[in-house]
Amino acid sequence: MSKYFSTLFVSLAFVLLTAFAVSAQADASTPNGRSAPKEDLPKSIKESLEKQRIEREKKDYQEMIERGEEALKLSEELEKSVAQNSKISSQDQSKLERLEKIVKKIRKELGGDDDNSESTAGFKTETSSNEIEKDDKPLNVASAIKILQSSAAKLVEELKKTTRFSISAMAIQSSNALLRIVRFVQFYK
Repeated sequence: MSKYFSTLFVSLAFVLLTAFAVSAQADASTPNGRSAPKEDLPKSIKESLEKQRIEREKKDYQEMIERGEEALKLSEELEKSVAQNSKISSQDQSKLERLEKIVKKIRKELGGDDDNSESTAGFKTETSSNEIEKDDKPLNVASAIKILQSSAAKLVEELKKTTRFSISAMAIQSSNALLRIVRFVQFYK
């Protein structure tokens, strides 16, 4: 009888340890070891999440428009400063750096990248970067700043034409042209 109880006790202990070990193992179906979230969320939560996403997209779009207007304001300030002083001051250099950061952020949000080639994603653009450079090639800092201001105005105009649902290749192209002019002014001697 004692042999029967000892066998029963060992078997029961083995079953309990095995069950404990199996329950302690992580779910290997996800990278962090947690189970995947349930896809069947209540309708009210799905609607709430969708409203939050839409509000976030509207906010992001409005911030992009505001950044474009800030870039235009900076370019107008630079134009006034250069018209008065006939040169770029250290304060103007910091404005140029700020302008460059703003335009890079706009271009990134539009889905654009550096414009090192004449084509974008394998397709020929309406006007190649060489054509823009030939037409807008500044002769001095004053003319470069005027081109900078007109390019910033064109960028803001293109941004306002877009919606939060679209991507404007012209806005990306305008931001790249604006960045080229900013770099020209920054490194002009």
